[in-house]
Amino acid sequence: MIQALIVDDEPLHIQGLLRHVDWRRLGYEVPFTAESGDDALAILDDKKIDVLITDVSMPGMTGIELLARCKSDFPHLQSLLTLMISGYDEFEFVQEAIHLGAKAYVLKPIKTEEIEEKLASFRTTIEKRDQIERETTLLKEKVTGSLDVVQDRFVNDLIEGRAHDGALMESWSRLLDLPLGVEHIRMFLIGYDRLDLAGAPDARRRILLADGLLKTVKIGLSGWEGTYIGKTGADEAAVLHLNAEPSDRARMEKQLQFVQEVIREQYDASVTIGVSRECYDWEEIPLLYKEIKHMMANARLGGGGRILYFDRVEAEDYQEYRLKEEDVPEIVRLLERGEGEKAIVRFNHAFDLLLTQKPVSYSYVQAFAMGLISELARKIGLEKQEDGDENILIWKRLIDCTGTEEIRDAVLEYMARFGRTNRREEPGLQHNLIRRIAEYIGDHLQDHMTVKQLAEQFHLNASYLSVLFKKETGRTISDFVQEARMNKAKDLLRDPNVKIYEVAEQVGFQTAAYFAYLFKKVTGTTPQEYRDYNDSTS
Repeated sequence: MIQALIVDDEPLHIQGLLRHVDWRRLGYEVPFTAESGDDALAILDDKKIDVLITDVSMPGMTGIELLARCKSDFPHLQSLLTLMISGYDEFEFVQEAIHLGAKAYVLKPIKTEEIEEKLASFRTTIEKRDQIERETTLLKEKVTGSLDVVQDRFVNDLIEGRAHDGALMESWSRLLDLPLGVEHIRMFLIGYDRLDLAGAPDARRRILLADGLLKTVKIGLSGWEGTYIGKTGADEAAVLHLNAEPSDRARMEKQLQFVQEVIREQYDASVTIGVSRECYDWEEIPLLYKEIKHMMANARLGGGGRILYFDRVEAEDYQEYRLKEEDVPEIVRLLERGEGEKAIVRFNHAFDLLLTQKPVSYSYVQAFAMGLISELARKIGLEKQEDGDENILIWKRLIDCTGTEEIRDAVLEYMARFGRTNRREEPGLQHNLIRRIAEYIGDHLQDHMTVKQLAEQFHLNASYLSVLFKKETGRTISDFVQEARMNKAKDLLRDPNVKIYEVAEQVGFQTAAYFAYLFKKVTGTTPQEYRDYNDSTS
């Protein structure tokens, strides 16, 4: 049976909930009750509570402050399900409560059926979590079901483009009894935002996390016809859903948040989930995978733990990304390494893909060529300023082209010249560039700047900046930003005149609650504890 705790400073409200809610029918024990936040904390510390029902507005300690104390002072309550009750229909209350982990929110006057609906939903969640906990004891064992092994290999073969051969696909169809016709395919990609192994840097921990992700995904997203699940890496799993009815798609998508919550509570990690567009052919699956990976990587720059849906805007963004961030940099890298033939093959492949679009956009083909020429001209310009006249001539030639094949020939000629005159940038230039970027980051901690925006600020491409920054500093840009924010926060906390919420704002956090959570995770102390300690030692 599930144990709940009701917290309200009005005894009549508590008695109303006790009398009118059919607790036994819903699978709950008779709830514990408390008339203040302090009394509630004492019960939470002493009893095993699964569900917390609390009023928002209470004297002394509000319901939101109570929830924040639960999260900060009682690590064992991270899986606590919270229902907030308030007479205030204000978005700020809802936003703060949800940010702190509240799972449901109802307004006064309370309707019994609404409360019972929330409690029934909580019961379903708890039952699924119990199922996950029962299965965690088996995480160290290898996958024993032959069907699971076949599915895993099938999904990976599709993603890696190996299953497109007719004979091989026919073999997979026999093994898995695939549907005769594929009307539409959708992919769900679930990946850890970061595998934090600092507490136990060993193979066993990594295996438990990887198996835990796969187990959770199978429990949360399997059970629908046409579903195939495979592990695509130590920190990632993919789900293919074939010919799904709209009702099944909706039900499956509702389970995505459940997967995130279980991973967070059972393994103290967060996952981002990407939902692809629909495709209609097996051969498109490798592209689906790349599109979702790109979307998820961009989203993680602003923080993990999100559910993302691929749409037309994302498709255009990925196409632009593929050309600017994958094809152009790779062509330049090949030329710099003296691998001209491979660079030509890569260029022709990217160019031909543009020509397969219906209709072919001449201006887009021209823009791709100009982008590549610009990058090559910039590289040459760093070494040979006398090439300026030739660069102007190639620009004029591209503008005067009247057909796509003329554009292709012009770029290939320029690539050949670049290969002959190629030189590498001096290490000192890279060092000074990263130093300036680090200083810029330190001066703009309040801004929520993405790597792409940062790259644009310094006229670089985002992939090149990420690689160069890690090479020079030994840290990713996101890790560097977090460390800089925490260091600045420590300096500000030493000044007792600066309030903690002001510290949070000055280092780029939208809410003081999330700042306090991250500060404690990084430093081991809350902001107030850090301030008190430094006051006592000064």
